[in-house]
Amino acid sequence: MRWLVGWSSPAARIPGMAGRAVLPLAAQPLWQGTDPLWAVGAWRPDEIRLVEADSGRSRHPGNDPNSRFGQARSSSRTASTPTRLAVLGACRATDDELRIGLYAGRGGALRHLSMWPGSYTAVLQIGHRITVVGDLAGARPVFHTRWAGGTAYATAALPLADLVEAGLDVTHLAARLACPDSPEALGDGTPYQDVRRLPPGHALVLREGAADITGYEPRASLAVGGTRTPVDPGQAVTGVRDALVEAVRARLDGPRHVPDPDDPPAAGVGADLSGGSASATLALLAAGLPGMPGTPLGHGTEAGQRLVAVTFNDLATGGEPARDAELDRARRMAADPRLRHVVVPGGAGTLPYADLLDGGPLTDEPAAILVSAERHRRRLAAGGADHLVGLGARHVLDAHPARLADLLLDRNRRHLFGPATALARAEPPSARAAFVPLTVYRAARRLARTPYRQGVEDAASRLLAGRFDDTGAGGLAASLAALTWVRPGPAARWLTGEALAEVSLRLQDAAARPGGAVRPGERRARAALARAAADARVFEQAVEVRGQRLHLPYLDNQVVRACQALPETLRVRPGARANVLRQVLAASGVRDLPPGWGAPSASATAAALRTGLRAGADAVLDVLSAPLLADAGLVDAAVLRKAVRSAAAGAPVPLDGLSDLIATEVWLRRLLLRRGSCWTGADAPRQRAVAAGVPRVLPLPG
Repeated sequence: MRWLVGWSSPAARIPGMAGRAVLPLAAQPLWQGTDPLWAVGAWRPDEIRLVEADSGRSRHPGNDPNSRFGQARSSSRTASTPTRLAVLGACRATDDELRIGLYAGRGGALRHLSMWPGSYTAVLQIGHRITVVGDLAGARPVFHTRWAGGTAYATAALPLADLVEAGLDVTHLAARLACPDSPEALGDGTPYQDVRRLPPGHALVLREGAADITGYEPRASLAVGGTRTPVDPGQAVTGVRDALVEAVRARLDGPRHVPDPDDPPAAGVGADLSGGSASATLALLAAGLPGMPGTPLGHGTEAGQRLVAVTFNDLATGGEPARDAELDRARRMAADPRLRHVVVPGGAGTLPYADLLDGGPLTDEPAAILVSAERHRRRLAAGGADHLVGLGARHVLDAHPARLADLLLDRNRRHLFGPATALARAEPPSARAAFVPLTVYRAARRLARTPYRQGVEDAASRLLAGRFDDTGAGGLAASLAALTWVRPGPAARWLTGEALAEVSLRLQDAAARPGGAVRPGERRARAALARAAADARVFEQAVEVRGQRLHLPYLDNQVVRACQALPETLRVRPGARANVLRQVLAASGVRDLPPGWGAPSASATAAALRTGLRAGADAVLDVLSAPLLADAGLVDAAVLRKAVRSAAAGAPVPLDGLSDLIATEVWLRRLLLRRGSCWTGADAPRQRAVAAGVPRVLPLPG
């Protein structure tokens, strides 16, 4: 796990600030002084770049042999007003572009610091003013908290919770389970009390310890599909193609890293290659771009093959026809001589829930990925030292169902016909299917006519009444349920009345606060993207393979912006994501795609969850024998165990809701059993972040 941490101190406390005796463990100092900055963890030298205004040059501090931890101490430490920029992550900006960004940021143009290809975090220091620029999606989050009279910030929440000895925020966990993609319920909170998350598309500005949050992106462009002015579809697709190519090139142009012999990844670049559209597009683009070989000096490239394409073959779930068809599509695409195809067989040990009792890394927050981390880790271990994955494509390319209400607000009623007809075709043949278009139209019109405040208050009332009949459903029911301002999550049905009441109060408070005019589709899409990006960050932490870097190009700033520029009328069409990516590949010279390319894989995911729960029911029930969720007052243990037995027996239970609950229980256990701290020094905190959370009803171990 790698993270960035620093703080801003008030001028009055600088001479004798107690916090100066606190240091993060395994820290690499980027600059010191009263407002220090560190990179913590196994950062690569090329992932950390510094630009200083007084020196007029940029540096890769990790290449400096004269500094401790391979990091250069800033040459301007003693300067009265240092002006410098640190960029951490995969950034394709040249040294001159970084220098221009430094001066642009000094002049207040913070958006300029988010315009380079890649995925990174930028920290700008102008005298005693620190500015931390977050990304558009939230895949590179920034957290902050009050500490020692000033403000500490980091790209991971757990270290800040350690620093201030924060307790567990049980109400936030309840909100995350009840309304996982609702900013009204979650706010800017985290699972730790007093540790806040910077909203996507914003920057954290610190002046002598005082924090200010400012947006750097126009409000309309933060929403997926938020463009209202007429845009030529062909030009917009070209923009997506250019952004994706630059995002992939940003990873290919970087130095190649050869993992240690004991590390599983192969040297060079790899990519997921399934029968779907998102990961396959990245793999085919990476294979077709000119660039450096996969390994230094070309060693081990096997006659020019420079991309390791990994396909996971699930042998334990069943559904042989669909599985074989997907594997056949992957093999046809991997026939390119520039690809080296690796098929990873998945047996019973890779099913979800198979590794619950085997431990695992402690992530910043819980996410459903924790119940299937070993499944993904097995696949990624066969990939490259730099590995491309397609997470985030659905949320940046597809239109949220609530966008249908926006079409009505824009008087584009005719564009509702395609989505409604597609939903009707997905329904089993019946007399009811004939009325699906009208049902969808009525739901969209109802949302378009419902004021924001009323919609949030209706959701709060629904939580109190326990009405969750359509949560966790699929097909038409899921689409209709999404045509609301706030939708309860699939896990809400198993929460206690007390927990639901707490979340309901949060929604009522949010409804009472004044807010600007916003369209429902814009808000729902923006919230869904932020939730998906946060889950993608947990995915990176949970499945981390030593010596490997995961890259998520679809969540890069420039890719998100390009996808936002797609006309909403283009994105609400059935199969819009596959159609756009097909055009992207065609413009890049890839036209021979196998039949069935772009087929959805949601059914395969549900089948894996059900099979894994059936096979691992005993282990899951063992974990839930004395659940911490029940001790925290979030669920009734007997009710939750009954739901697990019913799901294992094949009952129609929302499996994603159960996954969220079980993953949260696993996360709480890992947090409770964690020992040690992220900090050292005479004034370092000695307690764990969980000291005031769930352990209020359970004794701490040891």
